[in-house]
Amino acid sequence: MVIKDERIDSGKPFDWGRTSKEYARFRDIYPEEFYKKIVDRGLCVSGQNILDLGTGTGVLARNMYKYGAKWTGTDISPEQIEQAKLLAEAGGMKIDFIAVPTEEIDFPKESFDVITACQCFWYFDHEKVMPKLAELLKPEGKLLILYMAWLPFEDKIAGASEELVLRFNPKWSGAGEKRHPIWIPDVAFDHFELEDHEEYDLSVPFTRESWHGRMRACRGVGASLSEEDLAKWDIEHRELMDRIAPESFDVLHYAALALLKKKG
Repeated sequence: MVIKDERIDSGKPFDWGRTSKEYARFRDIYPEEFYKKIVDRGLCVSGQNILDLGTGTGVLARNMYKYGAKWTGTDISPEQIEQAKLLAEAGGMKIDFIAVPTEEIDFPKESFDVITACQCFWYFDHEKVMPKLAELLKPEGKLLILYMAWLPFEDKIAGASEELVLRFNPKWSGAGEKRHPIWIPDVAFDHFELEDHEEYDLSVPFTRESWHGRMRACRGVGASLSEEDLAKWDIEHRELMDRIAPESFDVLHYAALALLKKKG
């Protein structure tokens, strides 16, 4: 599904379906600490019913399945959902995955203990979505927003890769990340109160091949470049990695979470 949103990449169209196979292979990269921060807050564990918005290939649901919660994942991209189903089935996991935009989800009121949104919250139409999420949560239910990004001004490899992406896609707005709390729109506070937030650093391990795949599977590359530009980027990024990166290395990231509680 082609998405065009003036808030993102100055309206340059992108389609996650174009990169779903790479996404499935190369974007399951969150370290165990990322998940431990969630479990330590008593979230997404046994006895809870979880809705994972913008689930992509089901990374969050699949990695947290072992903690015993019941998961439902939704995503706007049918191709992402197809990959999520394949990966869950291969892992023997019973997770319901549904291809539907967040603005159009339709579940009974008070169906979920926790709603998660990992790497996707800024894509939503918040005026439509926030009251709907509050309705779907049980009394005192929680909305957990999650994010992780490399730090291009502190990590040489991340910075060089990002510069190359911007040469091919100057409108890409995913560049230039620094540590900051997750942005919450004002409309959210009509329905929720902020209970907790945290920002912390992570070192994420890669090989040349897995980092190349991670970059290719980002919105600014595989989801939006033309086939011709993608082929050129692919060659140039591999050459760049050969010049500056060892075979294995860590990339400095920061992660952030924001936990909102439904107003009573």
